[in-house]
Amino acid sequence: MDEPNIQERAETALIEQQKKITVTGVASVDGFTPREIRITLEGGRAVIAGENLKIVSFSKANGNFSATGKIAGIRFFGKSEKLTKRLFG
Repeated sequence: MDEPNIQERAETALIEQQKKITVTGVASVDGFTPREIRITLEGGRAVIAGENLKIVSFSKANGNFSATGKIAGIRFFGKSEKLTKRLFG
């Protein structure tokens, strides 16, 4: 098992009752529509899918991001594949 880089922040995603999503470790918001939000994480990229999506907050300084709407799911790409495997087995 690789030793984690102490400088890296952990990435987490929490979906609450399919109405709100909170993600940490976000470096930037790359694009958004009411059906999709594309974000860059410190270890890769992710796409949040749903309906009537609205960005509630994003802090580049601490990497915290949240959005509301009908959340269908989140898909991770790049280095975050390891996180996906940990989340979904």
